[in-house]
Order: sequence, then structure tokens, then C-alpha cells
Amino acid sequence: MGYQAELTRIDQVLAGPARALTRVRTAEGLSEAVSTLAESLNTVAIRLSALTVTSRLTGVHALLQERLGVAATRLTSSVEKTEEDARCGGTAYTSQKVQRQLRADLSTALVQLQRLKLTFGRTLPDPGRAPEQVQPDNGEILVRRDPEGMGRLKITNGTTKDVAISIISDGKPPGAPQVMVYLRATQSATVNRIGGAYRLYFKSGTDWDAERRKFRSDCSFKKFDQTFGKNQAWQINLQPRPGGNAATTEVEAY
Repeated sequence: MGYQAELTRIDQVLAGPARALTRVRTAEGLSEAVSTLAESLNTVAIRLSALTVTSRLTGVHALLQERLGVAATRLTSSVEKTEEDARCGGTAYTSQKVQRQLRADLSTALVQLQRLKLTFGRTLPDPGRAPEQVQPDNGEILVRRDPEGMGRLKITNGTTKDVAISIISDGKPPGAPQVMVYLRATQSATVNRIGGAYRLYFKSGTDWDAERRKFRSDCSFKKFDQTFGKNQAWQINLQPRPGGNAATTEVEAY
């Protein structure tokens, strides 16, 4: 009963920081919540280390301390990436990924505790299973709007990440593409019937969100500096090369 009482107290210590993780609304707020929760995990791990337990509990006691430390370390090391992912994939979705990883890091200890009829982790958020990942086919046209023309563009994705290429009619914002096409890593595709002069924007990453047409993790957003003339055939390679004649620039998320 004494050890269960201590586990219950530790749950109460984690309740606030864990709840904050589910309530954040901004990328900055999420990174702050992750840091706070990591500190709380380290605090309760230290608190556990000061306990003396019976031989029956020695193994699970050590395991719980270890897994708390692993979870805290992972949270601390991922603060910057978590904030970046929240900016491209959304704060709520990224927070849920953090919550699932936290449960995964602690799962072996939670299972062992349950076998001993001990309860821990009731205050940990449970976002449920991750949504199914749907990766578009290579060369799949995700958006096509505006009048069609005679332009033709062959794109080679020489990078190790999937990309979504946005063909933007000159003068329009990147969020309103004439055509958006998906290219898988190291693959090529050709887009035909492009109308008028245009600019090229491309975003790369992992964990594609089909509904929002965005990557949720490891995001990068760039544009080609030049304008591509109307009714012409062009070829581009997204892999930077020495002597290449098509400069690119980092841009804000779109």
C-alpha cells in the first residue's frame, strides 16, 4: 500500500504538466509545455530513487525510474523539433504525437506495474491511435485550377524526402496554386498544360496530411527565385548541384 500511495502522489505531481500538454494552442506554448513536463518527469524519478522498496518491487521500481528518465531525455532533446513541427503540422497534431511517444516510452514500466496490481499513469493523456498515413502516388496531381496552357515542366526530386510542388501563376500567393503535384523521394514527374508565366514553390517533409495538403513533420519551404515563362518546356532538379543555374530561397510556411 505504501508504494501505491507514492505512485498516486507522483501521478498528482504529473497531472498539471500533462494536462497542459493537451491545452496548448501555439508552437511556442507546446515547446514550453514539453520542457515543463520533462522537468516534472525528472523530479519524480529523483523522488522515486530515494525510496526503499521490498525485494518484490526492486525490479519494477528500477524499471520505472529508467523509463521516466528516458521519457524526460527524449522530451528535452525534442523541444526545438517539436516547435518546428507544430508550425508546419499544427499544434494539436504535434502535441498528440508527443503524448503517444510519452506513453510508448513508459509502456514497459506501466505493464509491469499492472502485473503487480499497481496503478500508475492515470494522469497521462491518451490521444488514441495515430491516424493512418496516406502517401500520394508519385506524380499525383493534388490541385489543378485556372485556365490550362501549353507549358510543360519536368521535375526531378533528387532529394531523400517527398515533396509537393506548387506551380503558382505569376503574381499569386503560394497558397493558391494553379497546379500542385506530389513527388516521392528520388522520383520524377512531368506536368503538362500549364497556363501562363509562373513561379515554383516546393515543400518537403514527412507525414503527409492529405486534407490540408501539408507535411506534418520535418518541414521545409522553398521557392525558385526565377520566373518560368509561359508556353515553354522546362526541366528542374530539386537537388542542389555545383554550377546549377536555378537558385532557391527559404520561405515562410504556406
